[in-house]
Amino acid sequence: MTDVPARLLDLAGVTDKAGLMDRCRRDLGLPDYFGRNWDALADVLSDPGLWPEDAVVVVVRNWRPYAEARPEEWEIATEVFSGASAVTVALALGGSS
Repeated sequence: MTDVPARLLDLAGVTDKAGLMDRCRRDLGLPDYFGRNWDALADVLSDPGLWPEDAVVVVVRNWRPYAEARPEEWEIATEVFSGASAVTVALALGGSS
């Protein structure tokens, strides 16, 4: 089995879109020019120049409280995650997620 590079996106304490965007910037090491909006997130998750050549998996944990508090925003977030072409986004289902 080949090791796949992974990045952890921990949404613990995130309560709104601004917090989600800030956490994406911090946890994923996004560039300073990241626009902190849905289109910008879609762009960086689909930009192969920002990620290693090997496949990258972004593991999202502690997402349920945000999803429950902001279901409309979470629906958009999952659409953006699903459309990512430079990384694979996976939701952690066990533990404290």
